[in-house]
Amino acid sequence: MRNKARKSLMRVLALTKYADAAASTRQRFIQYGPGLQEAGIDLCYSPLLGNEYLREVLVGRRPSLMSIARAYIRRLNAVLHASDADLVWVHCEFFPYWPGLAERIAAAVVRKPIVFDFDDAIFHMYDANADWHKRVFLKDKLSSLLERAAACTCGNAYLRDFAARYCSNSMIVPTVVNTDMYRPRGDTQAQPLTIGWIGSPSTWVGVRPILPILREIVAKHKARFLVVGAGPAAEGDAFPGMELRDWREASEIADVQDMDIGIMPLLDRPFERGKSGYKLIQYMACGLPLVASPIGVNCEIVGRGVNGFLAATDDEWRQALSTLIGDADMRRRFGKAGRALAVKSFSLASQEPRLIQLFRSLA
Repeated sequence: MRNKARKSLMRVLALTKYADAAASTRQRFIQYGPGLQEAGIDLCYSPLLGNEYLREVLVGRRPSLMSIARAYIRRLNAVLHASDADLVWVHCEFFPYWPGLAERIAAAVVRKPIVFDFDDAIFHMYDANADWHKRVFLKDKLSSLLERAAACTCGNAYLRDFAARYCSNSMIVPTVVNTDMYRPRGDTQAQPLTIGWIGSPSTWVGVRPILPILREIVAKHKARFLVVGAGPAAEGDAFPGMELRDWREASEIADVQDMDIGIMPLLDRPFERGKSGYKLIQYMACGLPLVASPIGVNCEIVGRGVNGFLAATDDEWRQALSTLIGDADMRRRFGKAGRALAVKSFSLASQEPRLIQLFRSLA
């Protein structure tokens, strides 16, 4: 009865880039809803691009220009009515690939405190774009929004350092999981022993350079390589012992729990240096040891010899995976350390109070 009687004191409008099929929307916005509600803060969200857009992209089809135009019209309508909220939480930007003038106008129309949030180096979509027109005309567009933001929540230090050039109230809020739901499985090893990767078709490109090593390791140790979410992009890369699964929200946690070792290879490019390590956080919460490329936030999450290994070369990948496969005690020890880190620093419970305090201070 006490919860039902509590009157909401604040309304936060989240203008997300994608709908709830996107991990960034679920993990950085939607999952905070119940805790914010308990604190007297109503969270509602308005995505720019719906789940149908994501489904088209995942199967390799280009969404129609008409559907994209309708999405931008919906976003314009959301901006025009955003003043009804007490605070506006913007994911990435108001209008992707529109010039900075659009961001300035949108911020002026909102007339309420704006919190800017990003967990990827989206600024490199502009300043490092292969199209020189976008590099020249859009490279500084995010500064237009950041300069008008009351605060900026960033997935890691790389992003925070960029945001702090324009917004002094920039803070790191890592991407988190609910560690009450993401938990280690009851037994100690899948059958067969499983190296796992979870992601999306767009991030599968980072795995391709180490596929020969994975094929070798799987064959040598009679192991399995479980791939979740790569979609059709990975079908041509399959080899004996490699299992492809479609990503589904209902089975996401169980898929990670089916793994014994979690990997996160990355290409060393500007955009990847701004990744927030979400895969590693999922693995750690489920008690898996890690092997990852020493790029960006991976170097902060992975403690070499504590919860996993960093691997830059083929030999380092081969040695790290072989060592973990051959040492069950090490896997358990690393998994336990990773789980403790996830609960302490990358859990919903650890970050929720910080957001509540931020929103209250601004509104």
